Amino acid sequence: MKVYLGIELGSTRIKAVAIDKKGKPLAAGGYDWENRFENGMWTYRMDDVWTGLRESYKELVNDYSKKHGSAPEIAAIGISAMMHGYLPLGKDGQQLVDFRTWRNTITEESSKLLIETFNFNIPQRWSIAHLHRAVKGKEAHVSEISFLATLPSYIHYKLTGKKVVGIGEASGMFPIDSTTNEYDKIMVEKFDNLIAEYNLPWKLKDILPEILVAGENAGYLTEAGAKLLDPTETLKAGIPLCPPEGDAGTGMIATNAIKPATGNISAGTSIFAMLVLEKALSKLYVDIDMITTPAGKPVAMVHCNNCTSDLDAWVALFGDVMTKMSAPPDKTELYRTLYNAALRGDPDCGGLVAVSYLSGEHTTGFHEGRPLFARTPDSKFSVENFMRSLLLSSMATLKIGMNILTNEEGVKANKWLGHGGLFKTPIVGQKLMAGVLETPVAVMESAGEGGAWGIALLAAYSESKEFGESLEDFLDNKIFADAALSTITPDPSDAEGFNKYLETYKAALKIERTAVDNL
Repeated sequence: MKVYLGIELGSTRIKAVAIDKKGKPLAAGGYDWENRFENGMWTYRMDDVWTGLRESYKELVNDYSKKHGSAPEIAAIGISAMMHGYLPLGKDGQQLVDFRTWRNTITEESSKLLIETFNFNIPQRWSIAHLHRAVKGKEAHVSEISFLATLPSYIHYKLTGKKVVGIGEASGMFPIDSTTNEYDKIMVEKFDNLIAEYNLPWKLKDILPEILVAGENAGYLTEAGAKLLDPTETLKAGIPLCPPEGDAGTGMIATNAIKPATGNISAGTSIFAMLVLEKALSKLYVDIDMITTPAGKPVAMVHCNNCTSDLDAWVALFGDVMTKMSAPPDKTELYRTLYNAALRGDPDCGGLVAVSYLSGEHTTGFHEGRPLFARTPDSKFSVENFMRSLLLSSMATLKIGMNILTNEEGVKANKWLGHGGLFKTPIVGQKLMAGVLETPVAVMESAGEGGAWGIALLAAYSESKEFGESLEDFLDNKIFADAALSTITPDPSDAEGFNKYLETYKAALKIERTAVDNL
């Protein structure tokens, strides 16, 4: 049986999934990890990257062997990881500085200057904003850059020797010309002119990875790459790889949201909504990112840095209390109990409010975060209202960004496809999100694990592409034709309650500002 392997390095978990040609999961493996805040930067150590990849692959192979009685025969591989950020490499492929993740909000000055120069929104997490900041700051490593990578393109390079990137991930490195599926040439020239005074030994086009669209061959697993994944040397070289993508692109694939007017919401450590556009937006919005699908179609994206991290910390605290009372809970049951309690809370949370900013949040203008919780003296302080306030807080900043698309551009999805950890507990996140966005929200059975499955699908599609099949037809006809889908429509009381809560939340941002300035 042909098996297609997808590996995604998410913010808190590295996951490997093996599927068959129809997308059915056959085995899985995983490895928990967490970002570090070191030297003023959110980062991951590369030793942890490779340990996590090896452990995930090892666990997948063991799982496959137990279920199917043999080792998997891998026909193609796909690598995905958290989007964008900054990972420059030298001429020998060595890492020049610590990986700077999407979570860092340190590039505001560069971001603003590039927006003015390009007349195009350049979010702070984009690779080009980080590069400009490093150049302007005269960081010592800048003159040595040979290859500007993101985490997925870096891992792909180490496995194949190819300096390439999928177009979806590329669109978060530098603006894309959707008519050519290449980096925008005029903007490339403008950037080179912008940094000309620094007399660097490279031009931008020399260090950016080559762009590939879904289905194109992106190289083959080398012997050295095979050993990086599998030190036992059971995995053999020569396996083809699809273009590496970020978690935004794999989220679109995992929800089949790649056609115009389709949209998906990814909700985990960060939260973002992506809507495939039927036509271009009327003007530039600094809170709306313009990226592409893995096939190159334009997408409007609202991205927020903070979603479930503070929520997860509170759930862990409840679990710790139970453990200290000699009643350690089952983790899944703990989440189910606490999440479902939120559905019994007051629609407006009864005077409770949370601002769950573990890191900075560009949409509301914060360089750093301080998770906080507040309530009025006459509030209805209960577990139900407390959990509801945490869950609604995880969605509030997204709503602020989405209001731009709906109110300013009149752009709205007929329904949203949800995936990621927030939707893993059945019904709760889905129902609350439907009320927040006042639009139906659908969830597939794969909602909790979408990214690794999504890149595995892109690996499988590379084979179908050889026969001229479009990505849309491949997903519609072979993967999602019989997909189980549950849809929840907005409850008017949820929508009304959230809108009231949002006003309290906006007022609480003044408290957040004081907390950042003084704590």
